[in-house]
This record gives sequence, structure tokens and C-alpha cells, in this order.
Amino acid sequence: VQLQASGGGLVQTGGSLRLSCAASGLTFGTGAMGWFRQAPGKKREFVAAKRWSGGSTTYADSVKGRFTISRDNAKNTVYVQMNSLKPEDTAVYYCGATQRNLITSLLGGAGSYDYWGLGTQVTVSS
Repeated sequence: VQLQASGGGLVQTGGSLRLSCAASGLTFGTGAMGWFRQAPGKKREFVAAKRWSGGSTTYADSVKGRFTISRDNAKNTVYVQMNSLKPEDTAVYYCGATQRNLITSLLGGAGSYDYWGLGTQVTVSS
């Protein structure tokens, strides 16, 4: 299984970015993919997740209303559209995947994910 995250960059406060996570080697239609982030000196924290089956989503409170997770089944890719970015959104963003059909409440935990991609840096300047 390989996950390739991309789309990070430098943006001003209030700006937007769209991150992509291209997946290969997964059995699509089961499990979920999620986005996490890790700022310097902080623990990795949950951002958003989306199930492959049914497509239900869940978000961290800190990004609700600003970030939107979506998928393109044909491209085996999950996206997170990030709007109204704030300096506190600055972090390395990672995508993770699980083939397990976990209940939604468990998708916010990093331990629920079995595969991880390399991160992509997002920097929001004030």
C-alpha cells in the first residue's frame, strides 16, 4: 500500500489550499482514509476522515466549516479542501488509510489507521 500526499505550500491567513492523497494497493470500497496534522512540538492530531463505503465524513471541531474532505473513486484519491486558513493550521499534514470498517467515532484516532503517507507541509503566514 502506498499513499502519496501532495498540495501543501505557503499561504496567507484566510487563503485556501487543497491537499491530495493518492492511494494504491488498497481494496477500495472498504475502510476509510483520514487526514491528520502535526505541528512542531505537538502530537499528531486528527483533521478529517471519510469512509470509502457510504462516504460518511467526520471532522475535528477546529476545522469544521472550513475544511472539506472528498474523494475521487476513479483516481483513488482523497482530498481535503482547506479554506479560511489560520496560522494555527500550520503543520505537516499526513494522510492515513485503514481497510477496517470501523465505527465513525474511531476514525479520529491515529491508531485506527494502518497505512500512512509521507507528509506535506502547510504553512499559513499571519
